[in-house]
Amino acid sequence: MVQAPGKLAQAPAVPHLVTELPGPKARAHLEFDKQWTSPSVPRAYPVVPVRGEGCTIEDIDGNLLLDFNAGIAVTSTGHCHPDVVAAIQEQAGKLIHYSADFYIPIYAEMCAELARIAPMKEKCRVFLSNSGTEAVEGAIKLARFTTKRPYLVAFLGAFHGRTYGSVSLTASKAKYHAGFSPLLPGIFHAPFGHVEDLKWFDEVLFKHLVPANEVAAIIVEPIQGEGGYLVPEDGFMQGLRRICDEHGILLISDEVQAGAGRTGKMWSIQNWDVEPDIVATAKGIASGMPLSAFIARDSLMTQWGPGAHGTTYGGNPLACAAALETIKQLEGGLMANATARGAELMVGLKAVQARFPAIIKDVRGIGLMIGVEFDTHEHAAAAEWACFQRGLLVLEAGMTVVRIAPPLVLTAEEAAVGIRIFGEAMADVAAK
Repeated sequence: MVQAPGKLAQAPAVPHLVTELPGPKARAHLEFDKQWTSPSVPRAYPVVPVRGEGCTIEDIDGNLLLDFNAGIAVTSTGHCHPDVVAAIQEQAGKLIHYSADFYIPIYAEMCAELARIAPMKEKCRVFLSNSGTEAVEGAIKLARFTTKRPYLVAFLGAFHGRTYGSVSLTASKAKYHAGFSPLLPGIFHAPFGHVEDLKWFDEVLFKHLVPANEVAAIIVEPIQGEGGYLVPEDGFMQGLRRICDEHGILLISDEVQAGAGRTGKMWSIQNWDVEPDIVATAKGIASGMPLSAFIARDSLMTQWGPGAHGTTYGGNPLACAAALETIKQLEGGLMANATARGAELMVGLKAVQARFPAIIKDVRGIGLMIGVEFDTHEHAAAAEWACFQRGLLVLEAGMTVVRIAPPLVLTAEEAAVGIRIFGEAMADVAAK
């Protein structure tokens, strides 16, 4: 039977492996890839995806893999959700591109929708761009422009992107800075996650380094992503809000990885009932289409005028169509599903931890943003590889953590299969 374009081959269950991993076609593609792509692109392991559906990826050799990566927390509604695909196809038949320098109806509709779901009570305005790092760049430009202050504070372990401003804020791995100095000036990095860490602001930053009234913004991932899926203590986010309020500092919530329903709430900062001043979003907000945004209080965004910030491709009509449908799906049940499936995964993964306490040190997270921390980087890397060899796609975060971030359409059955395979992989790692 001829396979329909874009449809996965039928299999009794997923994962379903028909070759070793990587298979012969995958190995051939790896050699082709090496000839033409920039070696700066970080590759995790040799999976070569050609199709996707839900939580399943089909590789170039016809292997069906269970995806607990979601393209690094991007395909929130699963791979090729039929309603998202239909929205993209319908828009593609009308208008593929026109710059936001002009008045595209779907651009304004997308901005209004993001303003509607923003985690701030004040009316908000929105700027659309293409990637998470662009959203962060725009947010820090707006913060400096509106406050007329020079300094920014990020956190140790943070990842905010790789363009110059955002990589200057990033402090998850030193290699992201190597060879690129001088970076953006005026940035400080605070300790993350413990209420006790908040003393650093008064006892170190404001006392010894810069006056509080010269700090424009504090930017924080409410749950650190690349830094190791770190969940802060209760009170930490509230404490940041108090510091900002006391000193007239803006609070920027980087929701690029943790937002778009992944934690069971639209924005991860809502898990602590804290309002930011600016939100940066990307990844899961458009189910894989390149769309990002920074959302700001109206009283901030109206302070700058034409030409202060712009983009040619940001708010592309196809990406907007995908995002509008994505939000509909998130509010229509996928956020609730993230909470339910996340609870099942936490129970199952903690049971695996109990079997291998010498190598698994912690299982933490909220919703479908879960980190499994190992005793060493070598064991985390071995776990990632052992899962891949069994057809389960997971990905390291930080130095010793494996992240579990499947699409939000994950079923209870797929969660159970993932837990079983993860346990089998851990047995292999422990035996070696």
